[in-house]
Amino acid sequence: MQLHEFLGQVQHRARLSDMDEALRATRATFETLAERIGGNEPKQLGAQLPEELGRLLEPKGEPQRFDSDEFLHRVSQRSHTDLPVSVYHTRVVLEVLQEAVAPGEIQDVLNQLPPDYKRLFGGSQGQMPT
Repeated sequence: MQLHEFLGQVQHRARLSDMDEALRATRATFETLAERIGGNEPKQLGAQLPEELGRLLEPKGEPQRFDSDEFLHRVSQRSHTDLPVSVYHTRVVLEVLQEAVAPGEIQDVLNQLPPDYKRLFGGSQGQMPT
């Protein structure tokens, strides 16, 4: 999947006004994910994405431990978006990510995360399970 395709999908599904908003949502989600996962996983995940998006997954230090609520709070702060809107955007970005990479790669990511993160990877439609 090319960069414009990825961001176009995020823009369309999240009903964002332009690609800049899609990039902001994607950047906030990916940078927060990079803070949480460790080992070779960020590099392996990023290798399956356009280079510009893969760089957003490069870790800036050791992986941190935080739950999915904190993950969503960090994405909201990074994207300068209200939490409910940010939650939806995060789910859209992760939905598009799941379609852009091999299924085994997403499973490797989920294996590093506590079970409460699975609710974020459930797609963008409907209520978010608690």
